[in-house]
Amino acid sequence: MSTSTSPTHLPEGSVPAAEDRKLPLSPLLALATAAFMMVLTEALPAGVLPEMARDLSVSESAAGQTLTVYAIATGVAAVPLAAATATWQRKRLMVVSVLAFVIANLVTAVSSDYALTMTFRLIAGIAAAAVWGELVIYARRLAPPHLAGRAIAIAMFGIPLALSLGIPAGTFLGSLFRWRLTFGLIALVSLLVVVWILASVPDHPGQKPGHHEPILQAFRLPGVAAILFVVAAYVLAHNTFYTYIVTFLDEYDMGADRDTVLLVFGIASMVSIFITGALIDRKLRRLTIASAVLFLVASVLLALLADSSFAVYGAMVLWGLGWGGLATLLQTAVTDAGGDRGQALLVTIWNSFMAAGGVAGGVLLDAFGPTSFPWSVVILLVPVLLVIVAARAHAFPAKRGS
Repeated sequence: MSTSTSPTHLPEGSVPAAEDRKLPLSPLLALATAAFMMVLTEALPAGVLPEMARDLSVSESAAGQTLTVYAIATGVAAVPLAAATATWQRKRLMVVSVLAFVIANLVTAVSSDYALTMTFRLIAGIAAAAVWGELVIYARRLAPPHLAGRAIAIAMFGIPLALSLGIPAGTFLGSLFRWRLTFGLIALVSLLVVVWILASVPDHPGQKPGHHEPILQAFRLPGVAAILFVVAAYVLAHNTFYTYIVTFLDEYDMGADRDTVLLVFGIASMVSIFITGALIDRKLRRLTIASAVLFLVASVLLALLADSSFAVYGAMVLWGLGWGGLATLLQTAVTDAGGDRGQALLVTIWNSFMAAGGVAGGVLLDAFGPTSFPWSVVILLVPVLLVIVAARAHAFPAKRGS
């Protein structure tokens, strides 16, 4: 009746052969590329906001809501969408979701109507909830049990890659080819991803009718509430600060170095992903503690020594190392503890607090100025670290599956 929380449990239709020590790279990379396109679709408007605003005949703040509506749609849709599509074939769900990115980006590329653009951004955000929710579940089904964490790291790789490198690349393409053509190119690449999924990703059945368990009941499973608290507070802390990182750098006369600072953060995030992928199956608890400690130390450095460029660059390295593997760590932990239902709740919490971070950062900026950002992270990260350390029985156990 209940969903198994053991990482060695594989759903019906999975590939369970423990003796098969190889990971199926092509389908995992197809999923990673779908994740990359998902995040790039969400965040690209940030890099071409003035041009979008001009062509849509709206203010830049109104154009910026193209990001907000996407994030809100993803957060709000995750739980009801998971329930509504529980019986679907999983490959069908992935293909339909990525096709939604194709259509939404094509409409964005040609539309001059703000309402139409926002409607399809909303649709893309709903589709993103499905992709988010399926990444970890699909990766587990594709991998032998002893390599499940590594498979998740590969499938999740597209998310930090897009956040760290994809958006600057999209911004560069927008300046080179104009923003409409950039969205058109993203639509074309997304269509190629659909073909890749159809060709290489195996299908898996959904749940049998009448066997669907209420998703919100996952809160009652041991460890799930603690993990979701960590998700909420950590993502809120990161997005409150990162959304306004350029404003913070300007405060300390480092605005001219913003590209270099963000590149350092991106490279550190990539290193973190590789480390996480190599060690997550054996050291999930230690990696999660290290993630919180690194971000906490980085924030203290930025709070006390931001007038030193050396300290700023050092802090961005620590922050990137802490942040890069976080999504993989927390998605693995919540699926261990809460199964598919826990995963749906994580998508809701993650995206809701991602959107809330921008709002919270704006309030802090108006009330206390940019110097308040690192202190807000410290306030949020201390309880996060305490919960991770304390929740050793179920949420972040020393031995997974024990």
